[in-house]
Amino acid sequence: MATSTTSANYFQISPEVFAGPTATGTAPFLAETNPAPFTASGSATSTASYQAPNPLETAEPIVGNVNNSNIFQLMGNLSPYFPNPSGFGINEIALPAGANISLVNMLSRHGSRYPTTNSSQQKLGVSIKNATSMGAKFTGQLSFLNSWSYNLGAEILVPKGRQELFDSGILHYYQYAQLYNYNATIVARTTTEDRMLKSAENFLAGFVGLDWATNPLVKLEPILEGTGFNDSLAGYDNCNNSNLPVSSGGSNASTIWEGIYLANATARLQAMTTGFNWTTSQVYAAQGLCPYETVAFGFSEFCQLFTYQEWQGFEYSIDLQFYGGDMFGSPTGRAVGIGYVQEVLGRLQNHTITMPVTQDNITLDNNTVSFPLNQTLYFDFSHDTNIASILTAFGLTQFAQFLPATGPPANQQMVVSHMEPFGARLDIEIINAPMPVSASRTNATNAYTSTNGTATQYIHFLLSQRTIPLGASYPNCGNRTDGWCELNTFLGNAQGLLAAAQYNYSCNGNYPAVPYGTITNGVPQSS
Repeated sequence: MATSTTSANYFQISPEVFAGPTATGTAPFLAETNPAPFTASGSATSTASYQAPNPLETAEPIVGNVNNSNIFQLMGNLSPYFPNPSGFGINEIALPAGANISLVNMLSRHGSRYPTTNSSQQKLGVSIKNATSMGAKFTGQLSFLNSWSYNLGAEILVPKGRQELFDSGILHYYQYAQLYNYNATIVARTTTEDRMLKSAENFLAGFVGLDWATNPLVKLEPILEGTGFNDSLAGYDNCNNSNLPVSSGGSNASTIWEGIYLANATARLQAMTTGFNWTTSQVYAAQGLCPYETVAFGFSEFCQLFTYQEWQGFEYSIDLQFYGGDMFGSPTGRAVGIGYVQEVLGRLQNHTITMPVTQDNITLDNNTVSFPLNQTLYFDFSHDTNIASILTAFGLTQFAQFLPATGPPANQQMVVSHMEPFGARLDIEIINAPMPVSASRTNATNAYTSTNGTATQYIHFLLSQRTIPLGASYPNCGNRTDGWCELNTFLGNAQGLLAAAQYNYSCNGNYPAVPYGTITNGVPQSS
């Protein structure tokens, strides 16, 4: 096993390096701008959305919301964090008596943020301001646009995002604190991007305490994030084809769907407008301003412009983007995530990463100072699309169901808001049982297959606090009621994941773009 000296400062968090854009938006003033309380009539045409906990105002009347549902759980990767409400096909079952969790590998998304630089929302803001300066007028529900300005920042966390990660740290402490060794060094990893660094810092404040940064045993390792650099937490940066048109099938499919589900909304907004012609893409950008302004300012006028059915359509548009751009419908779906999969397997099998065959940073991964192997808790921080590709690289074909561009399929399995809201987290647990655990158990009284079996290890995946049943993707894991897989079986399956990802060809090969729906396994078509 490779070792290293500590001459390099792997753990510098201040001053920041390669932080990326850090533009801050206008400060909120919800006490002045909030038009609540809203009154719901209870009819199908005027029903208040779900009242979320503070600090955000979400009790807004949404046309067609007859069940008092929460539109903020229909916003795909722009949804503020919420635990998956419906699970992934199985119920949660408690650990059987005598079993214990020995290791946890957490991979977390950053918290709620401003839009990215040069986003469609920012461009819409410029277009509307230019139009009103030239005499455009908005009436009815759009009247607010006559004096509206785009005041969002770019890229960095909003206060809600800090809260999400702080809360996640506290939650993980309650879940796993007995695995934390106060007398041993713990290394957490993130990237140098500002929102990534701040997300990790807020998580550690929740898990360890506000004094974590002065604790010499708590190390935060920011891995350089930027185009062309090796970083498994931003695997697309060194996967060229993931940023080219060959991987744009998801966005192409989403554009088709946007034209379908926003047709009525586009006509509706145009009827309240003179001097400005709404395109479908601009209406879609306006819909995206609802979640962005809500997490930044606490409330957004844009939310009520769309019906409940149009919010369901918004969710599906993002599902299409992820499926075709980052998961099984993308030629680079597996390749972008395979580097992190190799790191997890290295931890589970007690070895560093010494061969540069993926986007792993070998300088950091080839030694146990910056890539330790003796921790019982591993905390890593990444991006939504990267985590989606990691799930794909793990071969979790439960989420490989084809998503038509014309509308959602029956029994849809891959729903982005249930998987990758802001602050999402994938927890991988290793469980030690004193004997084989029954695959059909439903409670503690029927947990074991016998009373004299041999000790058995299991692996358990939880995404946004719900179990992913590994047997749904790996038949040899069995159709278990708890969703676990015997660790040795899982590691046997994992031996083929690197080859399956076709990393070099997927990321760097010369292959043509193909129509959306042609690719279904996260790799390019065979030549």
